[in-house]
Amino acid sequence: MGYNFEPFILSFKLASIVSIILFIVALPLAWKLSQSKSKLKPIYEALTALPIVLPPTVLGFYVLYALSQNSFIGNFLNEWLGIKLVFNFYGLVIASCLYSFPFMLQPLQSGFESLPKSLIEASYLCGKSSFQTLLKVALPNIKSSLLTAIVITFAHTIGEFGVVLMVGGSIPKETKVASIAIYEFVETLDYHSAHVYSAIMVAISFVVLLLVYIFNYKQKNLGLMR
Repeated sequence: MGYNFEPFILSFKLASIVSIILFIVALPLAWKLSQSKSKLKPIYEALTALPIVLPPTVLGFYVLYALSQNSFIGNFLNEWLGIKLVFNFYGLVIASCLYSFPFMLQPLQSGFESLPKSLIEASYLCGKSSFQTLLKVALPNIKSSLLTAIVITFAHTIGEFGVVLMVGGSIPKETKVASIAIYEFVETLDYHSAHVYSAIMVAISFVVLLLVYIFNYKQKNLGLMR
């Protein structure tokens, strides 16, 4: 029996784009939050972590509404720019970025906060700006957190279901990612195909996590040897 692995290709494409976008967006915000001493910091952190505790259907509903023609944003994009973001790949990218955002932000922020304050202060004393300190001092010293953020975001995006189903539906080669394909196999009682696709997802998830743990283990051992 032949299998159509287009949903996996689409999932990898979505996860790659989302990971790149979120890294660019989350990096400066994580750095800012890690250095912040504002009393409003807990509020900012709670807002950015909200997608973790929100049911995917709730987040999916609000994203769907915001992008549809029923909202000002969706109507403006459609009427004036000719952009339709509901039930297409670009809508999935937006929804996935919102849903996976904490998984990129939090490891980066934790990594920055774990750096010795003396290291950051020394950089400033040497005349480096905040941006230079981020790129040349902070980032090279949080390799484990950096890898964890990127890999976990990638894996989490691949496994999304509720949000992508509500915003993208199930359009072959457009929005039908692997998780949606598995759901449809179960709905049609095609358990054999569901087993095959699910086993592939389990294998991918395991390998991704294994690579992260191996890298972190080696980094920890290198740190102890120094």
